Amino acid sequence: MASTPTSSISLQSNAPRSCFPSSSSPPTNSFQANLKFSFSLHSTKVARIRSSSTTNYNEVVIDEEMDRIRRLQNGSDVRGVALEGEKGRTVDLTPPAVEAIAESFGEWVIRRLEKERGRVVEDVRVSLGRDPRESGASLSVAVFAGLARAGCMVFDMGLATTPACFMSTLLPPFAFDASIMMTASHLPYTRNGLKFFTKRGGLTSPEVEEICDKAARKFANRLAKVSTMLNTPPKKVDFMSTYAKHLRDIIKEKVNHPLHYDTPLEGFQIIVNAGNGSGGFFTWDVLDKLGADTFGSLHLNPDGMFPNHIPNPGDKTAMALTRTAVLENSADLGIVFDTDVDRSGVVDNKGNPINGDKLIALMSAIVLKEHPGTTIVTDARTSMALSRFITDRGGQHCLYRVGYRNVIDKGVQLNRDGIETHLMMETSGHGALKENHFLDDGAYMVVKIIIEMVRMKLDGSDAGIGSLIRDLEEPLESVELRMNIISEPRDAKARAIEAIEKFRSCIEEGKLEGWELDSCGDCWVSDGCLVDTNDTPAAVDAYMYRAKVSDKKNREYGWVHLRQSIHNPNIAVNMQSMVPGGCHSMTKVLRDRFLEASGVDKILDISQIDKYARTGLVK
Repeated sequence: MASTPTSSISLQSNAPRSCFPSSSSPPTNSFQANLKFSFSLHSTKVARIRSSSTTNYNEVVIDEEMDRIRRLQNGSDVRGVALEGEKGRTVDLTPPAVEAIAESFGEWVIRRLEKERGRVVEDVRVSLGRDPRESGASLSVAVFAGLARAGCMVFDMGLATTPACFMSTLLPPFAFDASIMMTASHLPYTRNGLKFFTKRGGLTSPEVEEICDKAARKFANRLAKVSTMLNTPPKKVDFMSTYAKHLRDIIKEKVNHPLHYDTPLEGFQIIVNAGNGSGGFFTWDVLDKLGADTFGSLHLNPDGMFPNHIPNPGDKTAMALTRTAVLENSADLGIVFDTDVDRSGVVDNKGNPINGDKLIALMSAIVLKEHPGTTIVTDARTSMALSRFITDRGGQHCLYRVGYRNVIDKGVQLNRDGIETHLMMETSGHGALKENHFLDDGAYMVVKIIIEMVRMKLDGSDAGIGSLIRDLEEPLESVELRMNIISEPRDAKARAIEAIEKFRSCIEEGKLEGWELDSCGDCWVSDGCLVDTNDTPAAVDAYMYRAKVSDKKNREYGWVHLRQSIHNPNIAVNMQSMVPGGCHSMTKVLRDRFLEASGVDKILDISQIDKYARTGLVK
């Protein structure tokens, strides 16, 4: 377990917003040696913080220091290494870095509110929640100080979930102006990160890029020791109880049980696997209070070391343990949450895991009952069978860019343009509903599934929720491979774009016979689900193309998707086939006629591709 730094806070006041504390973490060069950040962890509750005296500036902006902050951006999130323990990775999400980012976010929120209201705003209120990671306490202090330095009032929600942080901007009596969730989702205990929300939803990648750019300049220029003081007594808020009640009320209202309205889950056994993340509340504050039997639930207590398995509904161990618990207890449903509960997966009463395409299909079946004909947006890694599943039920399927924020934003855009779109969902499990503020909320998704399960029982069916996707075909083969980018970290993005654009050119020039860039024109998306051709195209945060592959008789049998990773310096290659050996065949074509023929193999490590092409083995 990581040790907790302790020291005192020197008290000063009346500082400008630009003041910045320095780091107590070990200096890595002469610049960082001038940074000292001292804080006390006995005051991590809500506070209005005033900054200290003048900051000294170095006129020279140090590019490398700025790049360190900019590289922490991961799409619409910030993520980095917060604790020692990863081989080959140094700590980069330090208190000074987090402080600068939090301050820049606070300033961004204030500017946005002033623009909207046309006047100076005061007492801007920002909440902070976090998952149970060991680095959360120390980095929370940095967030508090940064937000306060921007002029915000700060409220500590303590252990929370990502969806709850957003809802804290809407539900009374809290209704904060903005919120931050500190989490790295399913990543190892050494990582941490920040997710940002306003009342309009999560920030976009360009907005987070703007915030990180401003933070980089602050970080690179500040050389003086700065300290803060607490002018008001710390205060802690309990928002999770309000959020849990909100979920309970939805279930009670939608089920409207004819015999026991307040306990509609009586007679149901539901098992929750929280993975030692933040999801345990759903067991005792939602299910138990609605009358469910939750005996057999797993890993409910928060533990930032995640000792049992990765908190991830896509993790095989997490699903296997949940499946075993469901079968051993003859439970009606199993639930798997990720660390911060913005994703979920389920296990039906027969022990069948439901995640990925199956979870999208289940949610599509439920949503299409309520909203016939609606459009459903997914990322471009979903199967051809899922498209048929949706269209067979009268829905429209829009394939879009990988990245949960991209998928959600596409749904928002379609609704704005008059195309009714009620569900947006990525294969990773991130799913958002129009009725729930376009918020990717794993708990809310589960609430929808539970409501449908109870309704089916009331209608006399014992088939369970798995019966709703009984006719979903699965791809015969599905493979994911990775190609690491051979370059310095600062050049990785440019190299990835270069490689992926060559992939596009190779297909357009007909060098890969039977390969064609995929598109779904009705939603104004073209060129392999990358480019919006309407009047308000969304910014591209990561380059990717999907190619559909046909045989010599023009029968489509599979697809290949190349994607620049947002989080790591590599390119992900996903493929699916409906015929035996299809993925192996497509991989050989990809290697021989694109990677090696174009010279892209000189800037990419294609060892995984080569091994699979030679042996048919992924690992």
